[in-house]
This record gives sequence, structure tokens and C-alpha cells, in this order.
Amino acid sequence: MPQRLVLASTSSYRGELLRRIVADFETCAAAVDEALRSEETPLLGAVRLAREKALAGTRQHPGCLVIGSDQLADLDGTPLGKPGSMECAQAQLQQCSGRTVAFHTAVCVVDCAGDSPVFREIVDTTRVVFRVLDAAEISRYLAIERPLDCAGSFKVERLGVALFERVESNDPTALIGLPLIALSRLLRESGMSIP
Repeated sequence: MPQRLVLASTSSYRGELLRRIVADFETCAAAVDEALRSEETPLLGAVRLAREKALAGTRQHPGCLVIGSDQLADLDGTPLGKPGSMECAQAQLQQCSGRTVAFHTAVCVVDCAGDSPVFREIVDTTRVVFRVLDAAEISRYLAIERPLDCAGSFKVERLGVALFERVESNDPTALIGLPLIALSRLLRESGMSIP
């Protein structure tokens, strides 16, 4: 019998992405403190949080194959979180105007079927080059999309793509929240047949 797969996330974005490559999986909330530690870079924070989420999922679903993932936006070493309000989203996009933001998307797959857990991890860094945006463009975009639950204050899979000069990426799904090319490899290494 194949090992059960669990996505340790309640993110609708990650769930939709995972359904592209795997039809049958469960989800669970991975309750971890998502605050960065003192002197922790966004890249290292994303890796740590992906691992902590996967481990939280294994405690809820022992013996399963568990996926944890986290994404942190990085503007010159400063993390950009989910804005939560229109005012913060406006400020974030003004700050990103004409600049490059790195999005570090980390994935940790933990296989707990054996005597000791096996960890498989990757991190994908996608660079988003924003075009110069004026206040009216930002306001129009935010009024239409309201991306208050998205790091960087945009949705690349929707109208947010119009804010960019270009996107530099190895995996087009990474920016949405789950790098499926790399995840497919990790799941194959864990014994799953993908596709």
C-alpha cells in the first residue's frame, strides 16, 4: 500500500499547486512560529520554517510522507511579509518599485516510514524585477486584486504579473508557493510515482 501523503499547510495556493501532480493527499495545519530569528536571513528562515512545518505535520500524521513549505520575500536582505492591510500593501509595492525582490521558496519532505526520519530539502530562489510603479498604478492594482495574504503584495498568477519587468526563475510554480519541478523530484526520491 502506498504511503499516505500529507501537505503540512492549509494554504489554498499550495493545495491547488500540489493537486497538479498528486491527486490524493491530506492537509493539516502546521502551527509554527513564523517569526524570523535574530540575524536570520530570509533564505535561512524559509529553509528552517519549511522543515519545522514538515516536522509539525509528522507529529500529527506519524508514518506518513509529509511536505512542509515556506516562502519568504527578500528585498536587499529585508524580509517582506504578507501585508495584511491595504496601507501595508501600498507601502510594500512602493518599496519594490523599480527594484528586484528575491522569493525564497523552501520545501522539506520528511519520510517517517522507517526507523528514523529521512529529510529531503530544496530551496528555489525566484527573482522578480518590478517595473517603476506610480501611486495610481499601485492603487488601481490593489483595488482590483486585494493581495493582502501574499508576500510582496501581488498575485503573479493573476493581474500582479503586469507589475513586473521580468521574472527570473527555474520553476514557474515556485513564486506561487510550491516549486513543483523540485517537489516532483523529492517525491520520486521518496518512492512516489510522479507522474
